[in-house]
Amino acid sequence: MPRPPNPEVRSRLLTCGRDVVLSLGFNGCGVADITEAAGVPKGSFYNYFESKEEFAAEILEAYWQSIEDRHGSILYDARVKPLSRIARFFHAISDDHGREDFTLGCLIGNLSLELSNASEQTRQRVSTLIRRWEETLAVCLREAQQRGELDKRRNADELAAMMVEAYEGAVMRGKIEQSGQACERFEKVMLPLLLA
Repeated sequence: MPRPPNPEVRSRLLTCGRDVVLSLGFNGCGVADITEAAGVPKGSFYNYFESKEEFAAEILEAYWQSIEDRHGSILYDARVKPLSRIARFFHAISDDHGREDFTLGCLIGNLSLELSNASEQTRQRVSTLIRRWEETLAVCLREAQQRGELDKRRNADELAAMMVEAYEGAVMRGKIEQSGQACERFEKVMLPLLLA
């Protein structure tokens, strides 16, 4: 009789596996790389995930949840003006990328490029996460409109989408150049232009 799944092992597979996928890419690593990093037998992977694609969807969710856990409160801090909150949020996630010398990129962007045409499950999860990100920003933007910080004629949903698109492009460029210059340009040039 097989042993019941262990939540601690599943958590280790997600955490260590996310790091492996960020480092090597989804197609550049195998299940053996993921299980080795997590310190579990290769065969146990399929006790927790039906497929590698399901694993990709789960690490995407865990990745975004970790960003929300660490930085999401920035966007809801009523003591700070909404547009300043948005700038602080993007700066905080840029700092995360900086801790890795901008070499890993964003898991959302990486897997979007790598799997959107190959895995419908992953494409849908990426799409859902991007919509969640945009909705969170749009709430802040609408608050800025109510406070007179942002023109009420601006479409908050479109503006939020443009911010995410521009930021993901900056992170991708940062990964290519292994430099924070693109993220700095986003913060100092693009974000102020979008929010003007």
